Amino acid sequence: MPAVIIITPFFTEFVIRTLQATAALPDVRLGVISQQPQEELVPEVRACIAAHWRADSVLDSGQIVHAAQKLSEHLGPIQRMFGPSEHIQVAVAEARERLGIKGLSVEAVQNFRDKAQMKDKLREAGLPCARHRLVTTDAEAWAFVDSIGYPVVVKPPAGAAAQTTFRAQGPHEFRKALQAIAPAINRAVLIEEFITGDEHSFDTFSVNGKAMWHSLTHYFPNPLEVMQTPWIQWCVLLPREVDAPHYDDIRQVAFRALNVLGMENGMSHLEWFRRRDGSVVISEVGARPPGAQFTTLISRAHDFDCVAAWARLMALGEFTPPPARLYAAGAAYLRGQGQGRVRVIHGWEQAQHELGHLFTDVKLPAPGQTPSNTYEGEGYVILRHLDTAVVKEALFRLISLVRVELG
Repeated sequence: MPAVIIITPFFTEFVIRTLQATAALPDVRLGVISQQPQEELVPEVRACIAAHWRADSVLDSGQIVHAAQKLSEHLGPIQRMFGPSEHIQVAVAEARERLGIKGLSVEAVQNFRDKAQMKDKLREAGLPCARHRLVTTDAEAWAFVDSIGYPVVVKPPAGAAAQTTFRAQGPHEFRKALQAIAPAINRAVLIEEFITGDEHSFDTFSVNGKAMWHSLTHYFPNPLEVMQTPWIQWCVLLPREVDAPHYDDIRQVAFRALNVLGMENGMSHLEWFRRRDGSVVISEVGARPPGAQFTTLISRAHDFDCVAAWARLMALGEFTPPPARLYAAGAAYLRGQGQGRVRVIHGWEQAQHELGHLFTDVKLPAPGQTPSNTYEGEGYVILRHLDTAVVKEALFRLISLVRVELG
């Protein structure tokens, strides 16, 4: 009976789905290390967990090692240990290495987690990515931007989800970004050229170092623009034509990038741009499942359970590719406009009347809800149809009809 430990700071919706999927695998004994108390889970989810350890911080590999050793007293020898959160990947890899548990190495995890190191590796391999520099002083920052010009992006080297990320169009905005993020010897800052073009993702299942299956997603618009423009409601689209020849270039680049960075078993989330001249360029890559309901989108497009497939791969090392893509799918993220808490949702009845036959998943913002301050907003609607054009048109119609008012 394999013993598997899942590590998480908090019990998010995705983590709960992962717990349930892992516990449902044949003969798996599930242990959990979390910062959040398991008592806050509903009884049916808590019943999935064979053993639990609460840690003060899952960013501390020493605490993970101690917790895993204690859990092994109840579960037996640990065969697998993993977690879905971007920011805990290094600590989890360090703990695996100390305990002799199979999984992505610390070196490989650092290649994905440290965005400056990632881009160094990609450029050394001749793969297209943004010019960049890691700086620890304002003088280094100004010297680099003088060498490449504007616009640039300023962010932490291990950030995620466009958080603490600034776009500077000129010296005034660049100075403000440096003041906000404050580079220092113990706090390096990543500066990179701002890539213009259409942004996409490339999400992959890899087994034993080989990409076995992939999905493509279009962003409308890019997440950074959403974060910098309060009224925009973000949309993503999974085209049905995922194997179309015009994606051959990014397939070649993405598969090579995963190989260079050291991907082994698991899901990866690669963000990329198609420039106006048609060329592709990698933005960054994460060695973990995508967020923002992408796994649900993939599930709806293929009529299979993406989270269960990932859990099986991570826990048992097994993966069966899903059926061919049956549908196009898309998500519209309902983002509050104004100040305060969610007050009212406008246009929902009309949206249901016109587009409800396309809806597969709906999470509406609740009155009184606090805004998330992310590009995912306060709720979402997932749609699907056999025709990609129908889904794309419906997404744009939906965000033109529905408005979440804060107040």
